[in-house]
This record gives sequence, structure tokens and C-alpha cells, in this order.
Amino acid sequence: MFQAGISWRVIEAKWDGIRGAFKGFDPHEVEAFGPRQVDALLANDEVIRSRPKIEAVIDNAGTLLELDAEHHGFRRYLRARGDTAAVAADLQRQFRFIGPSGAYMFLYMVGEPVPPHEEWPVGRSRRPTRTGK
Repeated sequence: MFQAGISWRVIEAKWDGIRGAFKGFDPHEVEAFGPRQVDALLANDEVIRSRPKIEAVIDNAGTLLELDAEHHGFRRYLRARGDTAAVAADLQRQFRFIGPSGAYMFLYMVGEPVPPHEEWPVGRSRRPTRTGK
């Protein structure tokens, strides 16, 4: 979600600071962030200082925990959605700042089956060509 609208180079350069500021993305810790922590993050030059993105991380931690509890495991939630396209579409509905590329990257990073990147449609109107471009 941090990458949306921002260069990957910027994200990569700040990634260690982002990971540290968000407690390694432990959803239990992040969900508990309140206004004081948000203000501290907005003043921290080691992170992307965007209130909407910071608040999205906090909200998404809560959503992840809710889905985990509701489905008796987050992986069960993922696997109950259907094929990869259906899972990605549901991730985009459930979580803030998750678009098609973010959904693909998330699924790839957590070890879910995904098609080759060059075959992944970036948006509804774009479809890969035979050459994958």
C-alpha cells in the first residue's frame, strides 16, 4: 500500500524504517496504534509520511485480524475465495490501498499460487498480450 503512487525506489530506501516503525507489521501491535502513534509516524522521516497510508496500515491490521478470526485462519480466508483472480478482487474490496498489483504482490509474498507476473492483468481494462506486454 505504500507503493501506490510512489516510486518503488523511495519505498525500498525507506523500507527498514517503515518496517521498524510499524513493529514488523505485527497486526496485533499495529491495530492498537492510536492518534499519538499516527502523529509520531507523520513526524518520522524514515517512513512515508502520508496520513491516509498510515491510517490504512492500521485499519488493514484490524481487517486482517477480523478475517483471521472469522475464518479460523487468514490462509483459510484466502483459500475460500476461489481462484487467484477472485482472491485478488476480494483483497482489493477488504483492504485499503490494495490495487491489482498490490494484491498480486501480497499473494506472491505469502506463497499463494499466482500466474507469472507478465500474465497478471494490471487493471480491468488491460489484458496481457500473447507476448506478455
